[in-house]
Amino acid sequence: MCGIVAYVGKNNASSFLLRALEKLEYRGYDSAGIAVCKENKLNLIKKKGRINVLREALQGLSGFEGFTGIGHTRWATHGEPSDVNSHPHTGNSGKIAIVHNGIIENYMVLKNNLIKKGVNFSSETDSEVVAALIDSSYEGDIFEAVRRAIPSFEGSFALGILCSDFPDQIIAVKKESPLVLGFGDGENYIASDISAFVEDTRNICRLNENEMALIKADSVSFYNFKGEKINKNITKIDWNVGSSDKGGFEHFMMKEIMEQPSAIRETISPRISNGEIVLKSLKNFNEEYLKNVKKIFVIACGSSYHVGLASRFALEKLTKLPVEVELASEFRYRSPIVDETTLLIVISQSGETADSLAALREGKRRGAKVMAIVNVVGSSIASEADFVFYTWAGIEVAVATTKAYSSQLASTYLVALYVSKILKTVSESTFKNYLNYIELLPELVEKILLGKEKIYEIAKKYYQCDNVFFIGRGVDYAVCMEGSLKFKEISYIHSEAYAAGELKHGTISLIESGTLVIAVATDKRLFEKISSNIREVKARGAVCMAITIEPKKEEISYVANDVFFVSEIPEIFLPSLAVIPLQLFSYYSALLRGRDIDKPRNLAKSVTVE
Repeated sequence: MCGIVAYVGKNNASSFLLRALEKLEYRGYDSAGIAVCKENKLNLIKKKGRINVLREALQGLSGFEGFTGIGHTRWATHGEPSDVNSHPHTGNSGKIAIVHNGIIENYMVLKNNLIKKGVNFSSETDSEVVAALIDSSYEGDIFEAVRRAIPSFEGSFALGILCSDFPDQIIAVKKESPLVLGFGDGENYIASDISAFVEDTRNICRLNENEMALIKADSVSFYNFKGEKINKNITKIDWNVGSSDKGGFEHFMMKEIMEQPSAIRETISPRISNGEIVLKSLKNFNEEYLKNVKKIFVIACGSSYHVGLASRFALEKLTKLPVEVELASEFRYRSPIVDETTLLIVISQSGETADSLAALREGKRRGAKVMAIVNVVGSSIASEADFVFYTWAGIEVAVATTKAYSSQLASTYLVALYVSKILKTVSESTFKNYLNYIELLPELVEKILLGKEKIYEIAKKYYQCDNVFFIGRGVDYAVCMEGSLKFKEISYIHSEAYAAGELKHGTISLIESGTLVIAVATDKRLFEKISSNIREVKARGAVCMAITIEPKKEEISYVANDVFFVSEIPEIFLPSLAVIPLQLFSYYSALLRGRDIDKPRNLAKSVTVE
């Protein structure tokens, strides 16, 4: 979840490192640091806090004008945020510095062994052990020292390594954590994410599992962990990475909320031609394969998991196949009934989510084919999947996802309808009707966003509440799960989502005078039932905000205190609309409480460790 960068070339390394770290700050922002080689001397600075704290500390300091350097922005796993726990970490000799993303699971064993040999440690981190072990193995050849140390590490790691005896080179190492190389003109880069250097080059190469690279300004050599040279291809990315500036908005999150119509359009428009769904990237995802599929598993984490919960209704209704949705972190540690008749759909914005990647591998080990729905081209999950559906949502900077969620949801609709056409589980007229509604989604989301001021006025009434409950039934409950997550992660207000039919089985005991209940009631089949649930909580002192469809707005206004309505479309697609006012309500509530909306405490966007 941390972000690492490195540079070797003809320009000032520290300038690039600071700029690149700002691009990666979504991966962790409790501390940051850089190390730069100048005239065979290692110069290092690291600070608790955001990148701007590091930038200010560098003002006027000498020694950071070198052409080779590494940098790191941290999300704490071992040891509290502090200057000393920040990266880069060095060995006792002071010659070697490393930056690390991942977790060294056996670091305490290694640390104790090194202490017995007289090695001193200053931090609480697992990462310092990496620097110390490489340092203790160093006998004049830094590449060999790294290679000899690697087999000792258990866990996941992406490493950038710098040695003052070799000021013109960097070593990169990857095992189960993302790492990508960028190739420029007389300068080369490494980073956790392409966004760190995309302004400088679009020529890239991703390190695969158990690979290393020796990087100089004018050359890059690749090796496996045995030290054997390997060949890799450089590719040029030509997809739209999107803009990483705020575009006049106060926060990235609001910018990305407002970008959802265009993001959904980017996802669906290239896949629809002459009234048909065309998925050219899904090679061999055809009738011959699909006729043997007996079950679908949707595997994901966080908001992507909520996409799975919402999309299950479309997948089951359209394909007539049983669908299970499971958290990747749970799936990988049990014995799921998965075989060659199972289609595993793995959803991940970054394509690097550690638990989702492990679940993918477990599913393939059991014989399943895997479809990846991801945003990042060439990511680990995309590379290992059998079929890949890219959402093309562009860069999403805010930690709380909005447009990635909406793009993933639109992607699942297309997949569900595409499969139903192949399996002939819907009529031609139904197919065309549903496809028309999918094409309408950007316009309908845009219509909701035009009414955002009403949500702001509602938020002003309730932002000081201490507890919020989101209730819904069926597909609306899935939307509540995402709404509650958005609300709690950026407002820091306790919130929970409950299936409304379960209220009487314990949850209603938590309702008291002034408790805010947000009811999502878009499914007409269940409207009367959710209306009864609203009456039940209001009878116990709750106040209620309701999200419903336009034909039901007057009816629900008799029981709810505040109502926001969306257009009526088939219920399987309503999550794409119902989630928008919940995103806005979360944003405005956090804004009114003065929260750090784009970088909420304790969170990072890309979860690449367990």
